Amino acid sequence: MRRLLRNVGIRTAAAAALAVAVPTAALAQPWQDYGRPAYGAERSDQDRARDAVRSGRQAPLARVLGMIAQRTPGRHLNTTQGEMGGRPVYFVQWQTPDGRVVIFVVDAESGAVIGRQGG
Repeated sequence: MRRLLRNVGIRTAAAAALAVAVPTAALAQPWQDYGRPAYGAERSDQDRARDAVRSGRQAPLARVLGMIAQRTPGRHLNTTQGEMGGRPVYFVQWQTPDGRVVIFVVDAESGAVIGRQGG
């Protein structure tokens, strides 16, 4: 009798696990896209910048940061990319030792600092 109850208990537990797994598997199906782009499906700004550096059209960020560090003591906080006058630029946020934040505008193609804001 105990063996029968134990087998029934195992079967019940297996059936319950299957009942829980089936709806979960149904939820794992991809959503319909409704004409919207999927996240991560398109090339990012970072991918385009990496390709530009590899092809020599853009200065590597490490070189730009090294140049700024030689001229201005402090530390790098953040960098974003954008455009200024139709040319690609880096906006480098730099913190000086006294805590002020300076934003260097650097021509991404030549690596030259073309502007400075703050600080």
